[in-house]
Amino acid sequence: MASTSLLQSTSSTFSGIKLPCRTSVFLRAGFSSVTVKASAGAAVFVDKAEADNVNRLKTSYLEKIVPLLKEEFSYSNILEVPKIDKIVVNCGIGEASQNAKGLDAAMNELALITGQRPVKTKAKKSIAGFKVREGMTLGIAVTLRGNVMYAFLDRLINLALPRTRDFQGVNPNSFDGNGNYSIGFREQSVFPEIKPEIVGKARGMDVCITTTAKTDKEAFRLLTLMGMPFRESSGPSTLIRKKKLKSHHFDSKSRGRR
Repeated sequence: MASTSLLQSTSSTFSGIKLPCRTSVFLRAGFSSVTVKASAGAAVFVDKAEADNVNRLKTSYLEKIVPLLKEEFSYSNILEVPKIDKIVVNCGIGEASQNAKGLDAAMNELALITGQRPVKTKAKKSIAGFKVREGMTLGIAVTLRGNVMYAFLDRLINLALPRTRDFQGVNPNSFDGNGNYSIGFREQSVFPEIKPEIVGKARGMDVCITTTAKTDKEAFRLLTLMGMPFRESSGPSTLIRKKKLKSHHFDSKSRGRR
């Protein structure tokens, strides 16, 4: 698990809202504060006095966010209030699957970021076109729950996302329709645990936040109150998917042309 020193925070500008972040991390990058063109809504940020508390985000959720959600969505039972169930972090290793040292390096880096040892994900079947054999290691993954999950989410929101290059806020339309949200990173170096001068090849990763919310609107509100910096938008929009044409549609057109 990451040390509590990573969670020590001061304040920087975030669309008129005080965003807790670690000043020393940004000083090493060559700037003292970060201005993000994104709207976090009525986010409930933790106090500076709680910076040394590892479970500060969990405490803020139980004491501040739960009553707000219960009042806003008129839940009759406190157990109906949505919460974060788990966070899955996965990383494709690519060419490192053929190199034992590269695989170990990727696992160590993901372990530093998440605070938990990852597991190997293997192919379920062989695909000759991609040179994939059954049982071949294709990536690594970590499933976070409990206090480790809240600590990772805290560092993700307050440290990793503000350090992303040309950051304009995360996409509010990345929900899957069932209250789960996914974020992709091109480089793991946005996390302060990873030193770019030591890491050889840059690796990306995907973060999937699974919630108990029944709708995307509830999940969007939950993550907004936790401080997730969404882009300026009214919220997740409903995508209209085009109907896929089947083979007999093309057959009828070709017969008509003949």
